[in-house]
Amino acid sequence: MTGWSHHLIIAPILVPLVVAALLLFFDERQRVVKAMISLASTLILVAVSLALLRIESGPNDFDGVYLLGNWAAPFGIVLVLDALSALMLLLTALLSVAALVFSLARWHAVGAHFHTMFQLLLVGLNGAFLTGDLFNLFVFFEVMLAASYGLLLHGSGPLRVKAGMHYIAVNLAAALLFLIGVSLIYGTAGTLNMADLAARIPDIEPDRRMLMEAGAGVLGIAFLIKAGMWPLCFWLPTAYSAASAPVAGIFAIMSKLGIYIILRLTMLLFGDGPSAGFGADVLLYGGIATIIFGTIGVLASQALGRLAGFSVLVSSGTLLMVLGINDGAISSGALLYLVSSTLTISAFFMLIELVERGQDAGAIVLAVTMEAYGDADEDEPEEGEGVTMPGTMAILGICFAACGILLSGLPPLSGFIAKFAMLSAMMGTGAIGVPPTATVWILVTLVILSGIAALISMTRAGIRTFWSSLEGTVPRVLVIEIVPVMFLLFLTLALTVQAGPAMQYMDTTIRSLSNPRIYIDAVRNAAVVPDYDGVSSTNTGSN
Repeated sequence: MTGWSHHLIIAPILVPLVVAALLLFFDERQRVVKAMISLASTLILVAVSLALLRIESGPNDFDGVYLLGNWAAPFGIVLVLDALSALMLLLTALLSVAALVFSLARWHAVGAHFHTMFQLLLVGLNGAFLTGDLFNLFVFFEVMLAASYGLLLHGSGPLRVKAGMHYIAVNLAAALLFLIGVSLIYGTAGTLNMADLAARIPDIEPDRRMLMEAGAGVLGIAFLIKAGMWPLCFWLPTAYSAASAPVAGIFAIMSKLGIYIILRLTMLLFGDGPSAGFGADVLLYGGIATIIFGTIGVLASQALGRLAGFSVLVSSGTLLMVLGINDGAISSGALLYLVSSTLTISAFFMLIELVERGQDAGAIVLAVTMEAYGDADEDEPEEGEGVTMPGTMAILGICFAACGILLSGLPPLSGFIAKFAMLSAMMGTGAIGVPPTATVWILVTLVILSGIAALISMTRAGIRTFWSSLEGTVPRVLVIEIVPVMFLLFLTLALTVQAGPAMQYMDTTIRSLSNPRIYIDAVRNAAVVPDYDGVSSTNTGSN
């Protein structure tokens, strides 16, 4: 990565940051102008992310280290692009385009500074995926949280405000834990640069290592709150279901940020050495508990918003469980599952608003009650009196069915391929004469049962929504609203068709993470940019 392409690494942070500041100069009455500028920013991010993914997946050696201010690591701010961060950048950019286009129908106009907060959220997310040190991870984490507070409250309403206050309180506590954990790590290791920290951990004295691991544990709690691990997840279904549809759509990536950071730090800091496997049991059993809790919630949910919120927990629990196993073959399938489930849940959150638009909340409760007590109308149409389904309901029904297939992991879409990859890797030891352990059997059972629970809940909700609606009202859906949903579902279809190359990329990513020496050497040996007179500066910034 040389020349101008090297500077693309900072573009995912710089572009939304500049646009967010620029949008403040426009009056709220100029919403069309602000919307076009914001949309142009997200489209640029998609193009940049695609370019970075293409560069990172090329044959070149690892050289995705960007040293800001021309200061060498570990003293300067370091951005690091590898296969995992490039994947998360592209996923974030694609979700942001879909959510932003959906919001242009009406949601961006129901409150002030929507586009500025949206762009600042992207700054925080992209910065967290790219940063190479824990302090700047805290900075980007706070930028993301500050923007998410405003976005969750966007549109007002008592339920949204109540859920927003709960969300703010929980995440402020997580930020405090983050700061405490970072302080403990810096006090014992003397550095916050991830690569430098990974190199120093093996040499830390045993008594100080215990304090460092305590700091890492506190730091992990902060990210597990964001990832939604039980019992730290009670805020998530309520907050996500209360958010507006486009906000919930982009929030789908935020729980995966916690997963990303845990995966990054676990593989980099605790992959080997005296602290190898630190926290693995917590992730494994916490993931199991989260899947159980999320599955129960999915079965119990009558409102579609809460069903989607508990689906986020099932997804997070599955990924945490895989991180606890720490097996490369399983982790490759889990990365594919991360991408597929995030696209699906984001599309589902936006689809829910369109589906429920023509329904009355009281009528939904009445329908559930009638279904429970067997009092539903059993009148069948006479022969020749078929009911015609409007085109809008047909499209919504197809999208709803696709979401159900993806969430439950049924063939042939990417949800099935991802789960099959994970399950086959879990059971693969039996092919060489080593029977799976009891823990593996439990994990396989939970993954299958969570899929069955999603199928039951989605089928029940689909029948109630599309086949036995009391009102029969066709919702008014704009093209600009249904296209983002179809776009995200089309991406899952593309992921299905290109499952081979996708799994190859995931395998390469996991192999790279499993060899932290590549990351450490790249950051610590990053070359400085010479001064214009040809004399090397003591600062850094590599080309």
